[in-house]
Formats: sequence, C-alpha cells, structure tokens
Amino acid sequence: MHTEALVQSILVPLFLILLTTVEDTLLQSVSQVGGVCKFSSESSLRRCRTPDGKICSGRGKCDCGVCICEATDPGKFYGPRCDCHDWVCSTYNGTTCNDRGYCDCGMCECDEGWFGDACQFQEECNLPSKKSKALCKNPEGVVCSNRGTCHCGSCMCNNKDNRGLVTGRFCECDDSECLDEDTGEVCGGHGQCYCGNCYCAPGWHGDKCEFQCDISPWESKRRCKAPDGKICSNRGTCVCGECNCHDVDPSGDWGDIHGDTCECDERTCHQTYDRYTDSYCTGHGQCNCGTCDCKEGWAGKKCEHPLSCSLSLESSMKKCQGTSNLPCFGRGQCQCGQCACYPPGDSRVTGKNCECDDRQCENISGEICGGYGYCSCGHCICEDGWFGKLCQFPRSCDLSEVQSKELCETSDGVMCSGKGSCHCGQCICRPQDWWVSGEYCECDDRECDKHDGLICTGNGLCNCGNCECWDGWMGNACEIWVGAEY
Repeated sequence: MHTEALVQSILVPLFLILLTTVEDTLLQSVSQVGGVCKFSSESSLRRCRTPDGKICSGRGKCDCGVCICEATDPGKFYGPRCDCHDWVCSTYNGTTCNDRGYCDCGMCECDEGWFGDACQFQEECNLPSKKSKALCKNPEGVVCSNRGTCHCGSCMCNNKDNRGLVTGRFCECDDSECLDEDTGEVCGGHGQCYCGNCYCAPGWHGDKCEFQCDISPWESKRRCKAPDGKICSNRGTCVCGECNCHDVDPSGDWGDIHGDTCECDERTCHQTYDRYTDSYCTGHGQCNCGTCDCKEGWAGKKCEHPLSCSLSLESSMKKCQGTSNLPCFGRGQCQCGQCACYPPGDSRVTGKNCECDDRQCENISGEICGGYGYCSCGHCICEDGWFGKLCQFPRSCDLSEVQSKELCETSDGVMCSGKGSCHCGQCICRPQDWWVSGEYCECDDRECDKHDGLICTGNGLCNCGNCECWDGWMGNACEIWVGAEY
C-alpha cells in the first residue's frame, strides 16, 4: 500500500503537469492560424486576466490568450493564469503535505488514510485515548490550548469563520496577525502564514508580503549579504535588496543596529545593565560600529580600565575572571581587578567574581527550586524525595512502566526524542547535552540568542530556543534593561 501511494504521489503530479502542457499547446494551436493570432488584443488579454485584473497574475506574459509563466526558484508558478505554486502546500517541518500527498495548485490531495489541509490527520486511530490526549497537551499541559479538539494525538483547531486562522501543533498560533489591514487577505494573498508570521512567495516581501520587488530573490539576498556571509548580519530583514535593521531601542530613537547590512551593533559598547544612561564605552570613549575608541587614559573592550590603575589590563581581567572564560562571569564590570556585580542592588548575584547567580534556581514563573529545595550559589539543593536541576522530579512514582513510557513518547513514537530517559511520565534530558530541553527533549537551546558571550545575556532563561527574560529586561537576548533607574 505504501509503495502504491508513493508511486501515485510521483505519477499524478507528473500527469497533471503533462496535461497542463498539452492543454496549453492545444489552446495555442487553435487560437493561431498560420502563426498569426486569430484573437484580438483585447480578447487575448481577457483570456489571460485574473479576477483581480492582473495579466497572468503578474507572473508571466500573455501570448494569444495563453499565459507563458516565468520560471522562478524554488519551484515555479504554473496554471492557466500562472496562479499556482506548490509553496502553499509546504508545512512547518519543511515537507509538502507532510509527505502524505501531493500539491495540486495550492491544495493538498492526500494519500489514502489521511485527511486535513496538510494531510496531518489519520482517519483510523490505534492510539489509546489517554496517550492521544497526552500528545495534544501544550507545554502548559492544556489540551490543544483550549482552542481545538484532539484526534489521534493531533489537534484539530477550532475555526468557526472557516478561514483557518487558529493553527499550530497545539492550536497555539493566531494567524489573524497575518491579515492585511487593507485587503483582509492572509499575507496579502502573496504568502503563507506560519504561527502569525508571513512567509512570502518569490518576489514578494514585507511583514504582510505587501511589497513586490523588481529584482530576483537571489539578487535581493546578494545585496543584503554582510561581509560575514549572513543576510543582514542576522540582525535585520532583507526587503528588495535593502536591510531593515531590527531596532532594539524601545524608546524609538536611533537604533543600536545600523549599517547597509546591519553590520554595526553598538550594543557591544553598552554597559548592558544601564540602558538609558550615557554608558557607551563606560562614558570614556566613542562607539564606532560596535567597537570602542577609548579616550586618553582609558583602555579595555568598553574603556572600563583606567591606565592609572596599578594593574595592567591583562592582570586586572585575570583577577576578575576566576574560573570563567568571561570577566566577572559576564555578570558584572571589572574595575582595576575587582568585580562590580550587576544589576546593582540585586542580592541574587554575588561572589568575588560574581560567580553566584541565584536567579538560575528560578523557573519561568519565578519559583525557587520548584518549591522543593533551596538555592546555594545558583544551584538547587533538593529536599528528600525530589531531584533535578530545579527539583522538578519526584523520586517516587505511582505509574506503571508502560504508563510512564506512553507519556514520554513523541507523536512519532520516539521516547523523549531519543535525547533523554523517561521517569514517571516525564522526560529527563541528557545532562551532558546541556542544550537539550523541552517536555519531550525536543528543543535545542543553542538557538537562544547570545549577547556578550552569554545565552540570554544571563538575564533570563532559555525556553525551547527562545529567551524568557526576567523582570526589568527585554530584547531577543534579554540584553536591554528597562526597569527602574539605579
């Protein structure tokens, strides 16, 4: 059965393409006599015009009532009016129709036994009800985020308006954020919405795919490529060959990130804990494209070292470094061999080299050691009967081994994503792979943003590849202080 479905998924699209080619050829041969078009210019264009008035959807030329579509990569536009493209059928995991069907002009034709707009639902289910429900729980433990129903371990999201605006594995996404304010169309009709973000068709750009470029996507990327090879230095969005740099300054003033390819990041010149004072280069230098040019009498990466200090810059940094690769463990400022921990007045960051950070004992909700232990220099000391980095695992268990393992399996039947062990229905991710996290060890915390060499700048927790900042901090890497003045 699987082989037959595979053959069908290959042959049917080929047949459709061949049929379209033959159809276009026949139409063109009928419309032309002796190489001369028998249609008037107006009649020819009318046959090529889409309902919104565009000729060949703006993606091809009209030749005697037949659209000759422009070739674009990846894939190509096709159809009688160049209005079909298979990117519409792409899914979150990068497949087309979840590899359970084929795409026909933006609609998934599913293999036998599967259904859904992306062939994501199985018609017959062999999963026990409890396991199915467990697979539908979001990270907060809510089934389908209370915005859908659970079917065989997959969420069927509620969409009363039939527009499909509630999406995501756990119905956690609100795709109404993708609606164009003027037209009301999703991504302006020129893109696909994934969890509130528009991914535009080739040739279209902008947050809602509202801009069309007169240059190819490859030329656009070439112009936006920074010297390090990254598009807009990974600090901006490329629109028609120009970089729109992410402005991390919430005041709306001139941003810290600028340059033709966003190559200048002046955040590296800041004392990160004191965002709104004149802290560029500690007030002792000028920031030029992310590098401090120090005034006379000062030295260091941020001009923090006075040359009047009896210690050399190297000796000062060595005294502040301790056992870390960063001075003051990245949690303070080194001043002539002594660490001033920040934020000032926060008793949770202590130690000669700011080596103790008791914020590391807190979970996302601010609870210390899960309520089952106490914090000692950034490490949880658990009460009897509890263990784990945050004392989150009970040693006793009232589940059978079978019940426990059922709760630890991912939707594709892999125990803890193959990256951990199962204890009482909870996954314990491999401690040697510090970056592995998540309910099913499915997350890679190396994807969390860094600043000054620290994940989440040390001012938040990395939660499944995204920084969850503590109070008073914001930014992709929790690098911006917006709390009270010191």
